[in-house]
Amino acid sequence: MTQAEPLLQRALAIQETAPGDNRLARASTLSALAGVHWARGLYGQAESLSVRALALREEALGKDHPDVAASLNNLAAIYFTQKLYDEAEPLMQRALTLYEANLGKTHIKVADSLNNLAGLYFEQGLYGRVEPLMQRVLDIRETVLGKTHPDVAVSLNNLAMLYSRQGLYIQAESLFLRAIDIEEAVLGKTHPEVATLLNNLANLYAKRMMYDRAVPLSQRALDIREVALDKAHPNVADSLNDLASLYREQGLYEQAEPLFQRALNIGENGLDKTHTRVATSVGNLASLYLDLGRYEQAEPLFQRALSLMESTLGKEHPDIALLLGDFAQLRMAQNRLEEAVPLYTRAFAISEQRLRQEALDFSESRLSGFLRHLRSAEETLYALLRTHPENAQVRRLALSAALLLKGRSVEETASISHTLYRHLGADDRDTLEKLRDLRARLASLSLVGPGVLAPEDYQQQLKTLTAEGDTLEADLAKRSAPLRIRTALPRPAEIVERVAASLPTDGALVEFIAYQDSPLVPRPGTPKAQAPRQLRYLALVLLPDASTRAVDLGPADSIDAAASRMRDALARRDASFLLLAQALYRRAFQPLLPLLGTTRRLLLSPDGQLGLVPFAALHDGRNFLIDTFDVTYLTSGRELLPSPQSRAPLSSVLVLADPDFSAPFVSAPSSSDSNALERFFARSDLARGTWERLPGTREEAQGIKRLLPQADLLLGAEATKERLMALPTPGILHLATHGFFLGDPPGTSGSRGVGSLALPDGPPPPQPEPLLNSGLVLAGAFTSRSNATLLTALELAGFDLWGTQLVVLSACDTGLGEVHLGQGIYGLRRALVVAGAETVVSSLWAVNDGSTQQLMGAYYRNLLAGQGRASALREAMRALRRTHPHPYHWAPFIVLGSGAPLRGITPGTP
Repeated sequence: MTQAEPLLQRALAIQETAPGDNRLARASTLSALAGVHWARGLYGQAESLSVRALALREEALGKDHPDVAASLNNLAAIYFTQKLYDEAEPLMQRALTLYEANLGKTHIKVADSLNNLAGLYFEQGLYGRVEPLMQRVLDIRETVLGKTHPDVAVSLNNLAMLYSRQGLYIQAESLFLRAIDIEEAVLGKTHPEVATLLNNLANLYAKRMMYDRAVPLSQRALDIREVALDKAHPNVADSLNDLASLYREQGLYEQAEPLFQRALNIGENGLDKTHTRVATSVGNLASLYLDLGRYEQAEPLFQRALSLMESTLGKEHPDIALLLGDFAQLRMAQNRLEEAVPLYTRAFAISEQRLRQEALDFSESRLSGFLRHLRSAEETLYALLRTHPENAQVRRLALSAALLLKGRSVEETASISHTLYRHLGADDRDTLEKLRDLRARLASLSLVGPGVLAPEDYQQQLKTLTAEGDTLEADLAKRSAPLRIRTALPRPAEIVERVAASLPTDGALVEFIAYQDSPLVPRPGTPKAQAPRQLRYLALVLLPDASTRAVDLGPADSIDAAASRMRDALARRDASFLLLAQALYRRAFQPLLPLLGTTRRLLLSPDGQLGLVPFAALHDGRNFLIDTFDVTYLTSGRELLPSPQSRAPLSSVLVLADPDFSAPFVSAPSSSDSNALERFFARSDLARGTWERLPGTREEAQGIKRLLPQADLLLGAEATKERLMALPTPGILHLATHGFFLGDPPGTSGSRGVGSLALPDGPPPPQPEPLLNSGLVLAGAFTSRSNATLLTALELAGFDLWGTQLVVLSACDTGLGEVHLGQGIYGLRRALVVAGAETVVSSLWAVNDGSTQQLMGAYYRNLLAGQGRASALREAMRALRRTHPHPYHWAPFIVLGSGAPLRGITPGTP
């Protein structure tokens, strides 16, 4: 390189004095000379030469010529190397536009330009912008170069790196493996590019704690690099860092430390001492010393690493959050809580900002996975609260995390639905219809089973339909993203005050939190993977004056067992329920009493198994909780924040009740396997006579009609899925029929639950998509040869209920579902919240037909008297208790969502 510079300088001097138009030749020489200076780290000189080369090409060819794009990318690369992202991005964008306009959107140079832009965003941690660019690059390269070209392997690696960062480890692994196969076949098994892929795959396995796979790959990558490259090469330092990290995570500290030291020496001697790789090495060594309890050595290294990363990556990069978390742990080990809290606070703010940037175009399942990926850092804040509940800053920080993250996937999915229905275009309608059809096919296939299909083919069909659904959901999310940004959540620093201001003046919010607790500071020499972990419950209380209180409720196993025993006893009408209700009261509610003061109006946001019990039926030894507290349930206290509605509250009323399961079904068959569905009904206990007609539901519907003459009734043979889905959005939707939740115990005679969903050889297994495990049974179920008689929660989630004030699921088990810690119950109630319903009334066990009819009649009378949606049910429950004292009858229903009185719904004229 030192020999090339004088030759290029001499060539440039000759070109500048030679006659004729040699602007393009001079531009090429200037670009080559700039490349020499850039490689030597002389960025100022490289920049001035690149600017001159760009100007010459623009003069000679015009600013819209595709060859100008090369100069733009060269100059952008110089800025990119210096972390001058704001200068680099417009140049890359302009280069991409030139290539697309002149060469077409599928040209290989377009792919290269897209790759540059994706790399820019990846370096900044703007992962939400990266994936669509990387996917385009991969598609172009596979089409133009073939699926086994080395550049395709590079694209696979890049996409896998992104997925690994987002916790999508299964997807990332398959891409890494494919890339390795390509590179080994084309370049050989000892090529440095193969080492890069091996190293990346090893890091992926390390994140999954699969050390037996990770260590050999990491060692092999190091061996290849040391032979193929200079032993002081920066890539060798990368391998040393990664292998040392594997040793550290396994507690092999003596093997890790010399490797970390060697990596740092390579970086400091061969790179600028402010380089990102140097910062990484410094941070790794600091974390090692933290693990070993060598805090005096760790502290200056953390400070140096943080300063370096901030100067190179910026203060909001995701990697900064990881370093801040480790630095905060050091402060806790030094008993310096007041210095640790700001570090934890800043790390959480960065993580929340990352979530907002990346999750805008995620499908619901992918968002849920990403939230699980971020869960560890969230749980650290709850562990911090458990150890320091007296600290107001810690309480505020933990509550901010709970308010922003609990039930986040529900809210984001509902936000997509709301935005689309408010601004629905023709393309959106088409995509929504495709998604609805796909969900119906998936629901049918999942319920009828494989039929004649081989098990592997059946599973593949389920996976294919699920993947297609995710793609459509992501497409809709992407379309709605620009509008959803405008209604962003409050910042972490504001969320507590905003929610407090939304509380009723006589109320209190109680956030229950189930989390995996582990020591904030493990015993020195104990790897994090070996630190003890325990599922525990916390409760955080927020009052209208924004004051906070907290209590540790203890290990979850005893609380969960008490919750399950109580619910089972209530569902069986067991006479021993009272002792069980008192046991759960002592564990889960009594510790809250000192925190609540005189407050008697509670907004409860349960978590874990506590989301499946009626708090109204807890007993303090003298009274039920319903006699002392007025309770409304929330997925998260965040729901109290004002939210824009897509339309004014609606006043129409629709009641579906008493479906005739034997009614002739006249609708055209769907595209699903109708024969398989027929076999399902023939083999299962869902047979004629098992699903009893429910006369109480018809009387219930007629009672509502007497109170609200304007109500439309769908009864008997008219109570079909097809009719329900075709009707306009109502103000009140009341559904009284059989309900089901896969795996739940069979309902008893006279209940509104499916007798059983069990086949002779056992119940159908829960589906990978949890919203397929819950649903309602509608008319024609015995005679239909289509899938249009079972309405799953997944399909309900696609309804337009924006403007619907109240949905009452007057059926069995409609409040049940899969428990996802921090994200609520995946079942019918979740689906209806996603669809837009303000308030959902659902049941926690197989309810009795007769007593439920009485309860619902009283509920609607109370609503029409102006009582709130939660307090009206409370009073109806208390009234029913006078004639039906067992909570089995009066306590099965809970109110989720707004507890405010109905608006604009009054008795009308028929």
